[in-house]
Amino acid sequence: MEHKHFMIYKPYGFLSQFYSNDSKQQKKKFLGSLYDFPEGIMAVGRLDEKSEGLLLLTTDGKTSDFVNSKKVDKEYYALVDGAITEDAIKQMSEGVEIGFNGKKYQTKPCKVFKLEQVPDLPVRSKKIRDARHGPTTWISVTLNEGKFRQVRKMTSAVGFPTLRLVRVRVGDKHLGTMQVGQVKPLDTLGF
Repeated sequence: MEHKHFMIYKPYGFLSQFYSNDSKQQKKKFLGSLYDFPEGIMAVGRLDEKSEGLLLLTTDGKTSDFVNSKKVDKEYYALVDGAITEDAIKQMSEGVEIGFNGKKYQTKPCKVFKLEQVPDLPVRSKKIRDARHGPTTWISVTLNEGKFRQVRKMTSAVGFPTLRLVRVRVGDKHLGTMQVGQVKPLDTLGF
């Protein structure tokens, strides 16, 4: 069987799945409404409903397992509430304690830095509060683990909650100039 691979710019408000049999989720938005994906397609990792950006899709479970096994870097741009301090950036980069599955979890060291310019990203479908409510800062966070809502929990742990979260890179695959909801078929994921 020849496997199929895709990159998608997951929109804000969509779940990282293709459909649901759960009656509670029938009003939710699913990736399957954006493109005619082949049978057996799966998301490589996930982005929560309020996160957006690069999501890789494949019919190859081995590739999915490899990417999710902490061997591949994932880079996120996070808009945080407040003027983030160098100390907060240092704490995040060295690892912070977050809650995960009802237990305390120490995140692994990662690369975190303040972006000097506002990233050129499509406007989000849901408005984000503006500067009248105080300063905000864009940061880059690159990690190779992926606990549930990890980046959001990390920024909150250092006192700067995330207002917008966009995954811009997985390994050597970049979001680039893709537009929200755009799907690009790939010959290979190349991992």
